[in-house]
Amino acid sequence: MTDPRDHLLSWLKDAHAAEEQAVTMLSKLAGRIENYPELKARIEQHVDETRRQSTRVEECLVKLGSDSSALKDAGTKLMGLGQGLSGIFTSDEVAKGVLASYAFEHMEIASYRMLIAAAKQVGEPEVQRVCEEILQEEVAMAKWLEDNLDSITQKFFAREATEATAKH
Repeated sequence: MTDPRDHLLSWLKDAHAAEEQAVTMLSKLAGRIENYPELKARIEQHVDETRRQSTRVEECLVKLGSDSSALKDAGTKLMGLGQGLSGIFTSDEVAKGVLASYAFEHMEIASYRMLIAAAKQVGEPEVQRVCEEILQEEVAMAKWLEDNLDSITQKFFAREATEATAKH
C-alpha cells in the first residue's frame, strides 16, 4: 500500500507539470489573439497567475523534501507547445482555444480539490492553504470563460461573416 504522502507528492508534481503546460499553451494562444481584446487580456492575466501557481506548487514540493519532475515538466511543456501551435492550422482557433481552456481549467479544479483533501489527510496545512488559494484562481478563470462563451462565439460568427479571418 502506498503512503498517502507519496500520493500527495506525485499529485503535486502532476499539478506543477499541468501549470507548466498551461503557461505554454495559453501564452501561444494569447500571442495570436488580435481581435478579442477582453479574451486576450484575461488569458494574459491567467498566464501570470499560472506562472505564480507553478512557483507556489514547486515551493510546496521543496517544503515536503521533493522537487518537480523534470521529465513530466518537459513532456507537458511539449504537449502545451503542440496544443498552442495546433490552432495555427484551424479557421476557428479562438473557439477551439476557449473550449480547450475551459476543459483544462476544470481538470485543474478537480486536481486542486484532490490536493486539498490529500494535504488535509496527511497533515500539511500549508500545502492545503496554497492549493485552496490556487483553486480559487482556477475557479475564477473557468467562471470567466463560462460567462463569456456566448459572446466570444457570437463575435466569432460576426467576424467570420464580415472578414476574411475570424480565427484570432
